[in-house]
Amino acid sequence: MTRAVKTKVLKIDPTSPQEDLVLEAARCVHEGGLVVFPTETVYGIAADVSNPLAVKRLRDVKRRSDGKPFSVMISQKELIRNYTVLTDPKLFKLIDRYWPGPLTVIVPTENDGETIGIRIPDHPVALRLVQNAHCTIAAPSANLEGNPPPVTCEEALRDLDGLVDLAIDSGRVEIGTASTIVAFTAERPTVVREGIITRREVEEITGKKQVLFVCTGNSCRSVMAEYLFRDILKGREDVEVVSAGTGVIFPATASQEAVAVLKGRGIDARAHRSRPLTNMLLKKADLIFAMTRSHRDQILERVPGVEKRVYLLGEFRNDPVRRETDLDIPDPIGRSHEEYQECLEVIEDALKKIKSIV
Repeated sequence: MTRAVKTKVLKIDPTSPQEDLVLEAARCVHEGGLVVFPTETVYGIAADVSNPLAVKRLRDVKRRSDGKPFSVMISQKELIRNYTVLTDPKLFKLIDRYWPGPLTVIVPTENDGETIGIRIPDHPVALRLVQNAHCTIAAPSANLEGNPPPVTCEEALRDLDGLVDLAIDSGRVEIGTASTIVAFTAERPTVVREGIITRREVEEITGKKQVLFVCTGNSCRSVMAEYLFRDILKGREDVEVVSAGTGVIFPATASQEAVAVLKGRGIDARAHRSRPLTNMLLKKADLIFAMTRSHRDQILERVPGVEKRVYLLGEFRNDPVRRETDLDIPDPIGRSHEEYQECLEVIEDALKKIKSIV
């Protein structure tokens, strides 16, 4: 491939990136150019994946065949929904733990048989470039096929000077090895390439089941369910139990009565702080137990893809119910200690049955 004049180099401070230089590089990508840029792992080449001419040029530079796709970079976890319909909780546990960071996930697209690699870089310059390019960025390593991935801009330009339009020099990268790649294309996730995130770490996170209890304020019912179920499952390191509330705005302690009735069981919930229910929490959970039909409806409205994992906690009570409304577990907030105790016993009744399926 014919080399042009020397590639223009932009020196950008990784601790305080100069906005005008980042925007210059982003415009270059948006207009079809190729830009060498730093990530926390190695230097990469950015190109607009929706621009056929840019992709062809990138393939020519990388000497990569048409049948080998490029991974892309995004700037927010939630944007993964634009690339895959996969709803596997294992995927969301992994990206919630390691994004932004040195993890690439390979996921199926809407087109049968096609997959795509995705990651969010943990580097301020890379993130700003991705955010400001206003296009999907293909980002292979900045080396010719067969050469080691570069950890400095100088190393990248030994291969690519004159073949790319711009190069961002932000010094030596932090990690210096390529990202770990995990494929979600079979029943179980597969580590395709092991980087700084080890195979064992991936297996520990994806092998752990998460149970989520949901109420409104995450101060009474879901707290009692979370702490009591943790106690019931004591010793089960393969299960993580959490809770959240649909109406939580600011963190708050559990209600005094919830803490008191749990204390009566030898369980200390004084350290609890309420957390808001997020889409990521719902996507990570293997089992979701809502306290009422209203909570269940809110969950399904927010993340329809989790419908097969959402249950009413009241469905698992041993005592027979006559009407669907009896499946709701009433909110004891502001009521007596005795009513909190009754609520705890109803929750415990359901949890004993749930234990057998977790």
